[in-house]
Formats: sequence, C-alpha cells, structure tokens
Amino acid sequence: MDVVELARSFVDIPSPTGDEGRMAEASAAVLRDAGFDVQLLGVAAGRANVLATRAAPRVLLCTHLDTVPPHVPAGEDEDWLYGRGACDAKGIVAAMTVAAASLAGEGVLDVGLLFVVGEETDSIGAKHANAELSLPSVRYTVVGEPTDSRCARAQKGGLKFTLRVRGTAAHSGYPEQGRSAIGALLDVLQAVRGADWGEDAELGRGTANIGTVRGGRAANVVPDQAEAEIHVRIVDSVEATRERIAALVARAALPTEWIEETSNDPQRLLVLPGVPETVVAFNSDVAYLQRFGPRILVGPGSILVAHGPGEKVAKAELRAAVDLYRRAVLHLRALP
Repeated sequence: MDVVELARSFVDIPSPTGDEGRMAEASAAVLRDAGFDVQLLGVAAGRANVLATRAAPRVLLCTHLDTVPPHVPAGEDEDWLYGRGACDAKGIVAAMTVAAASLAGEGVLDVGLLFVVGEETDSIGAKHANAELSLPSVRYTVVGEPTDSRCARAQKGGLKFTLRVRGTAAHSGYPEQGRSAIGALLDVLQAVRGADWGEDAELGRGTANIGTVRGGRAANVVPDQAEAEIHVRIVDSVEATRERIAALVARAALPTEWIEETSNDPQRLLVLPGVPETVVAFNSDVAYLQRFGPRILVGPGSILVAHGPGEKVAKAELRAAVDLYRRAVLHLRALP
C-alpha cells in the first residue's frame, strides 16, 4: 500500500463529526483486504468505531475518523497532500494502517488498530471504547494526532462549559424597568478574561477561550437571556478549574448558571527514545483511553494548519510516519 494514495482516498470521503459511516466502512475494507479481522463497533446511530486485529494485541494504534466541517476535497502537488483530514487525522489513519500491515507481513501480529468517532467534539468514540471494549492483552497505546512527528510528553487538560444568564425583559426606551442579561454576561466574561487559570512549569499558563456569545431578542428589547460557550485549557486540575468558575459565577449581578460539557485533567505521556519531544495545548482522545495502558501521542503534520482551509501534510513526513509507528510498536512490544 502506498500511504499517500491511501491517505488521499480517505481525504476524499466526507466524514464530519456525526457522519463518519462512509469513512468507517472504507477504512474497514482496507484493513480486511490487508488480512485483519475487523469489527465495526456501534457507538450511536450510523456511527461505529473500527477495531482491527490479527492476534491478541499488545500494542494498540489509535486515531480518529471524524473531521471538522466543511469538507475540503483532496489535492496534491509534488511535496504536499491537501484537504480536510490530511493531517487531522486521515493521513494518520493511512500511516497506521500501512505500518500495521507492514509489521504483519514480517510476522508481528500482536498490534491492533482502533479508529474512533467523535474526537473533534466530545470524544464519544474513545469514551465508548474505554467503557465497553475488552482488550486485556493491550499494554500500550499509540494515539495519532498532528504533533509535527514529535512525541508529546504532556498535554493540557480541558473543560468546556456554557454560561447562562437570566434577566428581565423590558422596552429599551425604559431600560430601568428591566435587567439586561447581556450586560451581566459581559461583566462575567470580562472576569473570565482577567482570571488566573493556573500555571505549570512544563505546560505553561492555563487559558480560557470565549468561543461563542448569544443573547437578546431584538435591539429594542432589554435582553432577558444570554449565554456563552467557553473552553478552558487546564494546566493544574479539573477540580481547581471548577472552583475558579464557581467563584466567578457567584459574583455575577444576575442569576447565572454554568453547565459543564466535557472535562479532563492534563496528561503526562510516554515518549520514544530518539524522537524529538513537545508539549501540546490541544485536547485529544488520550485522556479517555485510560483502560489501554500508558499512551504515546505522536503523528505527522502540524496542528497549526489542522481545521483550516489550507490543511495539509508533507508527503515525506507522511511516509516517514509509517516508519515512526513501526518503531513505536517494536519499542513498546519490548517493554514489560
């Protein structure tokens, strides 16, 4: 199998989060043709993780099938493969597939592949696998994300939540008769922007991104409702982050609630000897795969171009990733 051709064929399959079915079937077909026993493990209606094995796996190669929208079809030139998922993470699906098939051809059969759904939103595929999938033989897991082919020795945690403020509607000509939910929300958001979200010698400073803001009914109505979605990148702990959020909400001028959607603590990870290292601020499925042993997080491509209109991966780096995953499997198989 040529890893670039395989990656291009995967990129051309639209698979936004929630609609991964065609990509699951395509990757499963390639793995079956390569001699693997393949299972499609249902996660939700029309959505399935892909598990491929030949023997009881000691090492698991894992990445995700979904992408962010919109779909960007594949393109290429002499040096680069372009398109949605080129580096996040269909190129990685291809590199892991070729690496495992190559190892199997050499008699290394105790490596499995797990391709999951939903990583870009709530990691439902990884959570489902961690809760439901029994693989007692697995000792180590290699998770693929675009890290510029460097091993992430640490990953920031994350907590995504929604703030909701309730006010009192009134005619905007008589604002004193109402209570502006948007005004109160803006005050809380200003406090969020100025808050100390912690600091760690390795991970750096915690940050909070105000991703969406919604509220109000019309320009001539004092708004009685407003909300914002916020994602905190955690460097200390989920519990400390919850305490900070609760303290900010407690000082709000109007009734305010916060609803946690997802959260995970920072992760400390294994690295491969001789491979450059890094620390990543993005979230990945590593936090939700605790059942499958210590984890390595590494993959070709840059997170800085993932999700953008110019998403790409260098063909040379994609080919080198096949050897990188082979080396990872061989190294981990030799460990206790």
